[in-house]
Amino acid sequence: MTGRPIAAFDFDGTVTRRDTMMPFLRLVAGTRRVAGAAFADLPRLALVGLRVGDRDAAKDRVLRRLLEGRSVGEVLAAGRAYAEAVLAAELRAAALERIAWHRDQGHELVLVSASLDAYLDVIGPELGFDQVLCTRLEVRNGYLTGAMVGGNCRGAAKIARLRVACLDLAAREMWAYGDSAGDRAMLSAANHAWWMTRRGALRPGR
Repeated sequence: MTGRPIAAFDFDGTVTRRDTMMPFLRLVAGTRRVAGAAFADLPRLALVGLRVGDRDAAKDRVLRRLLEGRSVGEVLAAGRAYAEAVLAAELRAAALERIAWHRDQGHELVLVSASLDAYLDVIGPELGFDQVLCTRLEVRNGYLTGAMVGGNCRGAAKIARLRVACLDLAAREMWAYGDSAGDRAMLSAANHAWWMTRRGALRPGR
């Protein structure tokens, strides 16, 4: 292996104790609108739960319903406030310890998440990450379209984005941390794979 080692971390459920996107959407759009958007897509979301439907398409529809036409300044301000709340109360101790260890070792820290740039672009640097690869929201003329630039950063898209961001990825030693099926491709590509359990403990294995 040559080059600087990489430590790639999923965010929701790995660095945090819970999902972060839906609480953020409730902050921006309100609980009633989030519930209405989810209800409108309920049949398709049920299929996603059964692993039949398209998770990325379902997410695209929800984001468009809730964020289209919103001022980017409004959403980024909400993202900064939300980031502070997450940093204060939602982080897993085991993940923070591993992030600190990799930072002390001089490894390149990369946050790789399906969650949104509006708050991860604040949280990533605060935690010492060198890069933030995540789901990015499209902006036109100062307003959100609700679309995801480059699609949802989940599953195979995670390792694809790592390969673009770290051009010599195959030649570098890599640690990866995740907690769900959406992280499996990234962990499978790593030299050292770690799963975060629901109780907040790390265990090795792909």
